[in-house]
Amino acid sequence: MSALVVTDARLDGEPVGLRCAPGGTIAALGPEVTAAPGEETLDAAGAILVPPLVNGHTHAAMTLFRGSGGDLPLMPWLEERIWPVEARLEPEDVYWGARLACLEMIRSGTTRFWDMYWHPEATARAVADAGVRATIGAPFFDKGRDAAAMRDEAVEHLDALSAFGGPVDPALAPHSIYMAGEGSLRFIAGLSAERDVPVQIHLSETKPEVDDCIGEHGRRPAAYLDELGLLTERTVLAHGVWLDDEELDLIAARGATVVSNPAANMKLAVGKVFDYPSARAAGVHVGLGTDGAGSNDSLDLLADLKLFALAQRHAAADATAISVGDAWALATGGKAPLLGATPLAIGAPADFLLLDPAAPELAIGDLTADLVYAADRTAIDTVVVAGRILMRGGIQPERDEVVAKARERARRLGL
Repeated sequence: MSALVVTDARLDGEPVGLRCAPGGTIAALGPEVTAAPGEETLDAAGAILVPPLVNGHTHAAMTLFRGSGGDLPLMPWLEERIWPVEARLEPEDVYWGARLACLEMIRSGTTRFWDMYWHPEATARAVADAGVRATIGAPFFDKGRDAAAMRDEAVEHLDALSAFGGPVDPALAPHSIYMAGEGSLRFIAGLSAERDVPVQIHLSETKPEVDDCIGEHGRRPAAYLDELGLLTERTVLAHGVWLDDEELDLIAARGATVVSNPAANMKLAVGKVFDYPSARAAGVHVGLGTDGAGSNDSLDLLADLKLFALAQRHAAADATAISVGDAWALATGGKAPLLGATPLAIGAPADFLLLDPAAPELAIGDLTADLVYAADRTAIDTVVVAGRILMRGGIQPERDEVVAKARERARRLGL
Protein backbone atom coordinates (compact mmCIF):
# COMPACT_ATOMS: atom_id res chain seq x y z
CA MET A 1 0.00 0.00 0.00
CA SER A 2 1.29 3.47 -0.86
CA ALA A 3 1.85 6.18 1.72
CA LEU A 4 -1.18 8.22 2.74
CA VAL A 5 -2.06 11.50 1.01
CA VAL A 6 -4.50 13.89 2.66
CA THR A 7 -6.39 16.22 0.35
CA ASP A 8 -8.68 19.23 0.88
CA ALA A 9 -7.68 20.00 4.48
CA ARG A 10 -7.62 23.50 5.97
CA LEU A 11 -4.53 24.91 7.69
CA ASP A 12 -4.74 28.45 9.06
CA GLY A 13 -7.91 28.82 7.00
CA GLU A 14 -6.22 27.92 3.71
CA PRO A 15 -6.67 24.71 1.66
CA VAL A 16 -3.72 22.30 1.86
CA GLY A 17 -2.74 18.75 1.10
CA LEU A 18 -0.36 16.56 3.08
CA ARG A 19 1.70 13.65 1.80
CA CYS A 20 3.11 11.07 4.21
CA ALA A 21 6.42 9.41 3.40
CA PRO A 22 6.58 5.59 3.60
CA GLY A 23 8.57 5.88 6.83
CA GLY A 24 5.78 7.77 8.58
CA THR A 25 7.01 11.34 8.26
CA ILE A 26 5.54 14.35 6.46
CA ALA A 27 6.98 14.44 2.94
CA ALA A 28 5.03 17.42 1.60
CA LEU A 29 2.58 19.98 2.96
CA GLY A 30 0.94 22.79 1.06
CA PRO A 31 -1.73 23.83 -1.43
CA GLU A 32 0.09 22.13 -4.29
CA VAL A 33 -0.09 18.63 -2.75
CA THR A 34 -2.49 16.32 -4.59
CA ALA A 35 -2.87 12.56 -4.83
CA ALA A 36 -1.62 10.62 -7.81
CA PRO A 37 -3.63 7.70 -9.27
CA GLY A 38 -3.35 4.61 -7.05
CA GLU A 39 -2.21 6.44 -3.91
CA GLU A 40 -4.06 5.91 -0.63
CA THR A 41 -6.09 9.08 -0.23
CA LEU A 42 -7.89 10.61 2.69
CA ASP A 43 -10.33 13.29 1.52
CA ALA A 44 -10.48 15.72 4.45
CA ALA A 45 -13.51 17.47 2.91
CA GLY A 46 -12.52 20.79 4.42
CA ALA A 47 -11.56 19.42 7.85
CA ILE A 48 -9.21 21.53 9.98
CA LEU A 49 -5.63 20.25 10.23
CA VAL A 50 -3.94 20.68 13.65
CA PRO A 51 -1.07 19.00 15.52
CA PRO A 52 -1.94 16.28 18.04
CA LEU A 53 -1.96 16.57 21.81
CA VAL A 54 0.77 15.37 24.20
CA ASN A 55 -0.24 14.01 27.61
CA GLY A 56 2.77 14.65 29.84
CA HIS A 57 1.77 12.50 32.82
CA THR A 58 -0.34 9.35 32.97
CA HIS A 59 -0.71 5.99 34.62
CA ALA A 60 -2.47 4.54 31.59
CA ALA A 61 -3.65 1.18 32.90
CA MET A 62 -5.39 2.91 35.81
CA THR A 63 -8.41 3.10 33.53
CA LEU A 64 -9.23 -0.12 35.41
CA PHE A 65 -9.49 1.95 38.62
CA ARG A 66 -11.83 4.62 37.25
CA GLY A 67 -14.44 5.53 39.86
CA SER A 68 -12.71 3.61 42.68
CA GLY A 69 -12.40 5.54 45.96
CA GLY A 70 -13.28 8.80 44.28
CA ASP A 71 -14.25 10.54 47.50
CA LEU A 72 -11.00 9.84 49.37
CA PRO A 73 -8.03 12.21 49.94
CA LEU A 74 -4.78 11.41 48.14
CA MET A 75 -2.93 9.27 50.67
CA PRO A 76 -5.95 7.23 51.91
CA TRP A 77 -6.92 6.75 48.26
CA LEU A 78 -3.45 5.37 47.49
CA GLU A 79 -2.99 3.32 50.66
CA GLU A 80 -6.52 1.91 51.00
CA ARG A 81 -7.82 1.57 47.45
CA ILE A 82 -5.00 1.64 44.93
CA TRP A 83 -1.83 0.03 46.26
CA PRO A 84 -3.53 -3.14 47.65
CA VAL A 85 -5.12 -3.87 44.26
CA GLU A 86 -1.96 -2.96 42.33
CA ALA A 87 -0.13 -5.66 44.28
CA ARG A 88 -2.34 -8.21 42.44
CA LEU A 89 -1.87 -6.80 38.95
CA GLU A 90 -0.84 -9.14 36.14
CA PRO A 91 0.69 -8.07 32.82
CA GLU A 92 -2.55 -8.77 30.95
CA ASP A 93 -4.43 -6.47 33.34
CA VAL A 94 -2.01 -3.68 32.50
CA TYR A 95 -2.09 -4.47 28.77
CA TRP A 96 -5.86 -4.17 28.46
CA GLY A 97 -6.08 -1.24 30.86
CA ALA A 98 -3.49 0.56 28.74
CA ARG A 99 -5.26 -0.39 25.50
CA LEU A 100 -8.41 1.19 26.93
CA ALA A 101 -6.41 4.30 27.81
CA CYS A 102 -4.98 4.50 24.29
CA LEU A 103 -8.48 4.17 22.87
CA GLU A 104 -9.68 7.07 25.00
CA MET A 105 -6.66 9.24 24.27
CA ILE A 106 -6.91 8.69 20.52
CA ARG A 107 -10.59 9.58 20.73
CA SER A 108 -9.69 12.91 22.32
CA GLY A 109 -6.73 13.76 20.10
CA THR A 110 -3.73 12.60 22.15
CA THR A 111 -1.14 10.62 20.20
CA ARG A 112 1.81 10.71 22.62
CA PHE A 113 1.87 10.24 26.38
CA TRP A 114 4.30 9.82 29.28
CA ASP A 115 3.53 6.85 31.49
CA MET A 116 4.62 5.51 34.85
CA TYR A 117 3.08 2.17 35.80
CA TRP A 118 3.65 -1.43 36.84
CA HIS A 119 4.46 -4.10 34.23
CA PRO A 120 5.67 -1.38 31.84
CA GLU A 121 6.48 -3.86 29.09
CA ALA A 122 2.74 -4.64 28.92
CA THR A 123 2.03 -0.94 28.44
CA ALA A 124 4.69 -0.85 25.71
CA ARG A 125 2.92 -3.71 23.91
CA ALA A 126 -0.37 -1.85 24.21
CA VAL A 127 1.17 1.32 22.78
CA ALA A 128 2.63 -0.54 19.80
CA ASP A 129 -0.64 -2.38 19.12
CA ALA A 130 -2.72 0.81 19.45
CA GLY A 131 -0.44 2.71 17.07
CA VAL A 132 0.36 5.67 19.34
CA ARG A 133 3.63 6.81 20.96
CA ALA A 134 4.72 6.84 24.60
CA THR A 135 7.63 7.38 26.94
CA ILE A 136 7.34 4.65 29.57
CA GLY A 137 8.98 3.99 32.92
CA ALA A 138 8.55 1.43 35.69
CA PRO A 139 7.60 3.05 39.02
CA PHE A 140 10.44 2.80 41.52
CA PHE A 141 9.51 2.29 45.19
CA ASP A 142 12.07 1.15 47.72
CA LYS A 143 10.31 2.23 50.90
CA GLY A 144 10.03 -0.91 53.00
CA ARG A 145 11.70 -2.98 50.28
CA ASP A 146 15.14 -4.31 49.35
CA ALA A 147 16.69 -1.25 47.70
CA ALA A 148 19.42 -3.24 45.92
CA ALA A 149 16.85 -5.60 44.40
CA MET A 150 14.70 -2.67 43.30
CA ARG A 151 17.68 -1.04 41.58
CA ASP A 152 18.43 -4.26 39.71
CA GLU A 153 14.80 -4.45 38.67
CA ALA A 154 14.90 -0.83 37.44
CA VAL A 155 17.82 -1.69 35.15
CA GLU A 156 16.01 -4.78 33.86
CA HIS A 157 12.89 -2.77 33.00
CA LEU A 158 14.99 -0.08 31.34
CA ASP A 159 16.74 -2.67 29.19
CA ALA A 160 13.45 -4.30 28.22
CA LEU A 161 11.81 -0.99 27.32
CA SER A 162 14.87 0.13 25.35
CA ALA A 163 14.55 -3.00 23.23
CA PHE A 164 11.06 -2.05 22.03
CA GLY A 165 12.17 0.87 19.87
CA GLY A 166 9.70 2.36 17.42
CA PRO A 167 6.89 4.20 19.20
CA VAL A 168 8.24 3.45 22.70
CA ASP A 169 10.88 5.55 24.45
CA PRO A 170 12.26 4.26 27.79
CA ALA A 171 12.39 6.28 30.98
CA LEU A 172 13.20 5.91 34.65
CA ALA A 173 10.35 6.61 37.03
CA PRO A 174 11.03 6.95 40.75
CA HIS A 175 7.60 7.50 42.24
CA SER A 176 8.47 10.37 44.57
CA ILE A 177 10.95 11.61 47.14
CA TYR A 178 8.87 10.01 49.89
CA MET A 179 8.72 6.54 48.28
CA ALA A 180 12.34 6.32 47.05
CA GLY A 181 15.31 6.69 49.39
CA GLU A 182 18.22 9.08 48.94
CA GLY A 183 20.64 6.37 47.85
CA SER A 184 18.25 5.06 45.23
CA LEU A 185 17.51 8.53 43.91
CA ARG A 186 21.24 9.12 43.46
CA PHE A 187 21.44 5.76 41.68
CA ILE A 188 18.58 6.79 39.35
CA ALA A 189 20.33 10.09 38.62
CA GLY A 190 23.53 8.29 37.66
CA LEU A 191 21.71 5.74 35.51
CA SER A 192 19.81 8.51 33.71
CA ALA A 193 23.06 10.30 32.90
CA GLU A 194 24.82 7.10 31.86
CA ARG A 195 22.01 5.93 29.53
CA ASP A 196 20.83 9.44 28.53
CA VAL A 197 17.22 8.60 29.37
CA PRO A 198 14.60 10.84 30.98
CA VAL A 199 13.32 10.62 34.54
CA GLN A 200 9.68 11.04 35.57
CA ILE A 201 8.87 11.77 39.22
CA HIS A 202 5.96 13.15 41.25
CA LEU A 203 7.08 16.30 43.07
CA SER A 204 5.48 18.85 45.41
CA GLU A 205 2.00 17.48 44.93
CA THR A 206 0.94 18.17 48.53
CA LYS A 207 2.01 20.52 51.31
CA PRO A 208 2.82 17.66 53.74
CA GLU A 209 5.30 16.33 51.14
CA VAL A 210 7.07 19.70 51.16
CA ASP A 211 6.98 20.02 54.96
CA ASP A 212 8.34 16.49 55.42
CA CYS A 213 11.16 17.14 52.96
CA ILE A 214 12.19 20.30 54.80
CA GLY A 215 12.01 18.47 58.11
CA GLU A 216 14.04 15.48 56.94
CA HIS A 217 16.49 17.06 54.51
CA GLY A 218 16.56 20.74 55.48
CA ARG A 219 15.54 21.92 52.02
CA ARG A 220 12.53 22.05 49.73
CA PRO A 221 11.86 19.22 47.23
CA ALA A 222 13.33 20.79 44.08
CA ALA A 223 16.53 21.74 45.90
CA TYR A 224 16.72 18.24 47.37
CA LEU A 225 16.44 16.68 43.90
CA ASP A 226 19.09 19.06 42.61
CA GLU A 227 21.47 18.03 45.37
CA LEU A 228 21.01 14.40 44.29
CA GLY A 229 21.71 15.18 40.63
CA LEU A 230 18.12 14.49 39.61
CA LEU A 231 17.13 17.97 38.45
CA THR A 232 18.32 18.11 34.83
CA GLU A 233 17.10 18.74 31.30
CA ARG A 234 16.05 15.05 31.28
CA THR A 235 13.69 15.43 34.26
CA VAL A 236 9.89 15.62 34.16
CA LEU A 237 8.30 16.76 37.42
CA ALA A 238 4.62 15.86 37.72
CA HIS A 239 2.31 18.28 39.59
CA GLY A 240 4.57 20.90 41.19
CA VAL A 241 1.68 22.78 42.78
CA TRP A 242 3.66 23.64 45.94
CA LEU A 243 6.85 24.87 44.26
CA ASP A 244 7.97 28.33 45.40
CA ASP A 245 9.66 31.03 43.31
CA GLU A 246 13.19 29.96 44.21
CA GLU A 247 12.43 26.41 43.17
CA LEU A 248 10.94 27.58 39.88
CA ASP A 249 14.11 29.57 39.19
CA LEU A 250 16.19 26.49 39.98
CA ILE A 251 14.06 24.23 37.76
CA ALA A 252 14.38 26.71 34.89
CA ALA A 253 18.15 26.94 35.35
CA ARG A 254 18.47 23.15 35.19
CA GLY A 255 16.19 22.87 32.14
CA ALA A 256 13.74 20.49 33.81
CA THR A 257 10.06 20.25 32.84
CA VAL A 258 6.97 20.57 35.05
CA VAL A 259 3.74 18.87 33.98
CA SER A 260 0.56 20.25 35.51
CA ASN A 261 -2.41 17.95 36.12
CA PRO A 262 -5.27 20.30 37.05
CA ALA A 263 -8.22 17.90 37.09
CA ALA A 264 -6.51 15.28 39.26
CA ASN A 265 -5.17 17.96 41.62
CA MET A 266 -8.62 19.46 42.05
CA LYS A 267 -10.31 16.10 42.52
CA LEU A 268 -7.77 15.01 45.15
CA ALA A 269 -7.94 18.47 46.76
CA VAL A 270 -4.20 19.03 46.99
CA GLY A 271 -4.92 22.58 48.09
CA LYS A 272 -3.31 24.77 45.46
CA VAL A 273 -3.20 25.58 41.75
CA PHE A 274 0.07 25.28 39.83
CA ASP A 275 1.41 28.83 39.38
CA TYR A 276 1.84 29.09 35.63
CA PRO A 277 2.46 32.87 35.49
CA SER A 278 5.40 32.50 37.89
CA ALA A 279 6.69 29.44 36.04
CA ARG A 280 6.48 31.32 32.73
CA ALA A 281 8.29 34.33 34.21
CA ALA A 282 11.06 32.04 35.47
CA GLY A 283 11.40 30.35 32.07
CA VAL A 284 10.27 26.87 33.18
CA HIS A 285 9.34 24.31 30.52
CA VAL A 286 5.70 23.39 31.22
CA GLY A 287 3.46 20.63 29.88
CA LEU A 288 -0.05 19.39 30.56
CA GLY A 289 -1.19 15.99 31.78
CA THR A 290 -4.31 14.19 32.88
CA ASP A 291 -2.71 11.92 35.50
CA GLY A 292 -4.29 8.46 35.69
CA ALA A 293 -7.95 7.71 35.09
CA GLY A 294 -8.17 6.57 38.71
CA SER A 295 -7.65 10.12 39.93
CA ASN A 296 -8.88 12.39 37.13
CA ASP A 297 -11.07 10.32 36.02
CA SER A 298 -10.83 11.34 32.35
CA LEU A 299 -7.97 11.08 29.87
CA ASP A 300 -9.47 13.80 27.66
CA LEU A 301 -6.67 16.38 27.56
CA LEU A 302 -8.98 18.98 26.00
CA ALA A 303 -11.00 18.92 29.23
CA ASP A 304 -7.83 19.46 31.28
CA LEU A 305 -6.75 22.22 28.92
CA LYS A 306 -9.85 24.30 29.60
CA LEU A 307 -9.64 23.59 33.32
CA PHE A 308 -5.96 24.59 33.40
CA ALA A 309 -6.59 27.89 31.62
CA LEU A 310 -9.58 28.78 33.78
CA ALA A 311 -7.77 27.85 37.00
CA GLN A 312 -4.85 30.12 36.10
CA ARG A 313 -7.13 33.09 35.54
CA HIS A 314 -9.12 32.37 38.69
CA ALA A 315 -6.11 31.83 40.97
CA ALA A 316 -4.37 34.96 39.71
CA ALA A 317 -7.58 37.04 39.64
CA ASP A 318 -6.28 38.11 36.24
CA ALA A 319 -7.91 37.39 32.89
CA THR A 320 -4.51 37.81 31.21
CA ALA A 321 -2.78 35.16 33.34
CA ILE A 322 -2.57 32.84 30.34
CA SER A 323 -3.19 33.48 26.65
CA VAL A 324 -5.04 31.02 24.42
CA GLY A 325 -1.84 30.63 22.39
CA ASP A 326 0.13 29.59 25.44
CA ALA A 327 -2.63 27.24 26.57
CA TRP A 328 -2.84 25.45 23.22
CA ALA A 329 0.96 25.20 23.05
CA LEU A 330 0.98 23.52 26.46
CA ALA A 331 -1.49 20.88 25.26
CA THR A 332 0.51 20.09 22.12
CA GLY A 333 3.86 19.95 23.94
CA GLY A 334 5.08 23.19 22.44
CA LYS A 335 6.19 24.67 25.76
CA ALA A 336 8.28 21.66 26.81
CA PRO A 337 10.68 20.26 24.18
CA LEU A 338 11.39 17.10 26.17
CA LEU A 339 7.76 15.96 25.95
CA GLY A 340 7.92 15.39 22.19
CA ALA A 341 5.66 17.79 20.31
CA THR A 342 4.98 16.86 16.69
CA PRO A 343 4.75 20.03 14.58
CA LEU A 344 3.10 20.18 11.18
CA ALA A 345 6.31 20.44 9.17
CA ILE A 346 8.12 18.56 6.42
CA GLY A 347 10.33 15.90 7.96
CA ALA A 348 8.34 15.76 11.21
CA PRO A 349 6.38 12.63 12.19
CA ALA A 350 3.14 12.33 10.22
CA ASP A 351 1.03 12.67 13.36
CA PHE A 352 -1.96 15.00 13.11
CA LEU A 353 -5.64 15.58 13.77
CA LEU A 354 -8.47 16.54 11.46
CA LEU A 355 -11.20 18.51 13.19
CA ASP A 356 -14.83 18.47 12.11
CA PRO A 357 -15.43 21.84 10.39
CA ALA A 358 -19.16 21.50 11.15
CA ALA A 359 -18.62 21.12 14.90
CA PRO A 360 -20.72 23.86 16.56
CA GLU A 361 -17.89 24.63 18.99
CA LEU A 362 -15.55 25.50 16.10
CA ALA A 363 -18.04 27.21 13.80
CA ILE A 364 -17.54 30.79 14.97
CA GLY A 365 -14.64 32.73 16.45
CA ASP A 366 -10.90 32.29 16.71
CA LEU A 367 -9.92 28.63 16.24
CA THR A 368 -7.34 28.57 19.03
CA ALA A 369 -9.71 30.17 21.51
CA ASP A 370 -12.41 27.72 20.49
CA LEU A 371 -10.05 24.77 21.01
CA VAL A 372 -9.08 25.96 24.49
CA TYR A 373 -12.44 27.06 25.83
CA ALA A 374 -15.19 25.40 23.76
CA ALA A 375 -14.15 22.21 21.98
CA ASP A 376 -14.34 18.69 23.35
CA ARG A 377 -13.45 15.30 21.87
CA THR A 378 -16.55 15.32 19.62
CA ALA A 379 -14.84 17.94 17.44
CA ILE A 380 -12.09 15.44 16.53
CA ASP A 381 -12.94 13.54 13.36
CA THR A 382 -9.71 11.82 12.37
CA VAL A 383 -6.44 10.88 14.08
CA VAL A 384 -3.33 9.86 12.14
CA VAL A 385 -0.03 8.65 13.63
CA ALA A 386 3.02 7.87 11.48
CA GLY A 387 0.80 8.11 8.42
CA ARG A 388 -1.60 5.46 9.74
CA ILE A 389 -5.27 6.30 10.31
CA LEU A 390 -6.23 5.34 13.88
CA MET A 391 -9.66 6.98 13.91
CA ARG A 392 -11.79 8.19 11.01
CA GLY A 393 -15.17 9.86 11.37
CA GLY A 394 -14.97 9.16 15.10
CA ILE A 395 -14.92 5.40 14.44
CA GLN A 396 -12.35 3.13 16.12
CA PRO A 397 -12.68 -0.43 14.79
CA GLU A 398 -11.13 -2.08 17.86
CA ARG A 399 -13.33 -0.28 20.40
CA ASP A 400 -15.74 -3.06 21.32
CA GLU A 401 -13.04 -5.68 21.80
CA VAL A 402 -10.85 -3.39 23.93
CA VAL A 403 -13.75 -2.31 26.16
CA ALA A 404 -14.88 -5.91 26.68
CA LYS A 405 -11.39 -7.16 27.56
CA ALA A 406 -10.75 -4.25 29.94
CA ARG A 407 -14.02 -4.98 31.72
CA GLU A 408 -12.95 -8.61 32.17
CA ARG A 409 -9.64 -7.56 33.73
CA ALA A 410 -11.32 -5.03 36.05
CA ARG A 411 -13.75 -7.73 37.25
CA ARG A 412 -10.82 -10.06 37.90
CA LEU A 413 -9.35 -7.44 40.23
CA GLY A 414 -12.67 -6.87 41.98
CA LEU A 415 -13.02 -3.34 40.64
